[in-house]
Amino acid sequence: MNRVDDIVPHWAQRTPDAIALKEPGRVWTYAELDALIRKTAMLLAERGVRGGDRVMILCENCCGAVALYFACTRLDAWPIVVNNKLSEREIEDIRAHSGARLVLRVNGKSDLAACIASAEPNARCAPEPPEDVAENDVAALVYTSGSTGKPKGVMLSHASLMFVAAATAKARALVPEDHVQAVLPVSHILGLTGVLLGSFYAGACVHLVPRFDPAASLKALKDDGLSVIIGTPSMYAMLAEYAARKGATPIPAPRLRLISSAGAPLDMPTKAAAEAAFAMPLHNGYGMTECGPTLTLTPLDAPRADCGIGRLLPGIEARIAGDGVGELFVRTPGMMTGYYKAPEETVAVLDAEGWLRTGDLARFDGESWFIEGRAKEMIIRFGFNVYPAEIEGVLNAHPTVARAAVIGRMKDGNEDILAFVHAAEGAAPDVAELADYAASRLSPYKRPSEIRLVPHMPMTPAGKILKTELAAMA
Repeated sequence: MNRVDDIVPHWAQRTPDAIALKEPGRVWTYAELDALIRKTAMLLAERGVRGGDRVMILCENCCGAVALYFACTRLDAWPIVVNNKLSEREIEDIRAHSGARLVLRVNGKSDLAACIASAEPNARCAPEPPEDVAENDVAALVYTSGSTGKPKGVMLSHASLMFVAAATAKARALVPEDHVQAVLPVSHILGLTGVLLGSFYAGACVHLVPRFDPAASLKALKDDGLSVIIGTPSMYAMLAEYAARKGATPIPAPRLRLISSAGAPLDMPTKAAAEAAFAMPLHNGYGMTECGPTLTLTPLDAPRADCGIGRLLPGIEARIAGDGVGELFVRTPGMMTGYYKAPEETVAVLDAEGWLRTGDLARFDGESWFIEGRAKEMIIRFGFNVYPAEIEGVLNAHPTVARAAVIGRMKDGNEDILAFVHAAEGAAPDVAELADYAASRLSPYKRPSEIRLVPHMPMTPAGKILKTELAAMA
């Protein structure tokens, strides 16, 4: 298997009757999925989709979205999988920037043929030229969430996605007998590569979840034979809280062997709550969209008691600028080919030797890597470096706090520390009490100047806090 579109035919030939996909009310074997992909590719070609055309797939997690993705790659078109929960403005920005040939909206109830037939082709769409080597053609054009600025289109090749799919499947010891729950949206690079492609690479079965619901997840864990879950910290926090409220801990999950956190920074209170609820270690990892995305995972045979992100996957290199805590640079076979239509932005983060400037602050203790925050988020207060992640970890440990986020704010020539707090369900945090709690656990220069309670925390569909929105609120 050299390209993404090799994966499903590979298993369709070897295990045609094995179940590839499950979603509410529908099951597809590898043979059935392969046939659907072939038919969908034919329908796209009839609507004028060519190699190098961009095709935008607005979707929730569903079989139709998966078939459209693989059908595009089979035609050498560039799939742009986009979460259908984005606003119309965000969707239009991506459509306009990509110059998509077709825009397709699909959910679990959609008829793919009707979806494709009703889409109006963009006659102005010019195809991008193919690469000299087929494995280097773009297999996904992924638009970043915009949590740190304007969204950019990340070009990821077949080779990069196949590297990550194979490496993560091996690191998680995935086998055809595994049943993997896909809670993360396939529109997110981790849901696409780490969950969907990694599971398919191993010939496993993927259970597609259109939207996360704690009650439905608990039922699936008990009745559907799930063996692997990969989700965000916020998802695990909600599952643990719901299970505790229902008196369902430890969570009944007879086949579950692995739970892993990804997509956002993991904090100790969430890790502890999840491990208590599931009665097993919560593994962790780290990655970036530009890297396909996964760079590190905690080893299955050496789970961490802390929130370390584990070891580099084989074939990946990393270095830190400076001693101790410094900005992380990485080099990986999963690297993007660049930002679409943005060569200057590409050169700003990716040098000629293939080293990517991640923008994250990291350290290495000899056994595990640790992420200390974003370089641009680092606050300099009274001449000291302050990392928001440390303060957030302290506030998140308070029983009345569901999630905290910390930003810096310039005031009188110095940076203030502003903390936003979203209350845990049924709790009523007291700002003065939280300030005292933080003061007892942080050095004076790390203590928040102000703590604000917010009715909700602005987050991306993948569970990342939108600090740009918090900064606007400030």
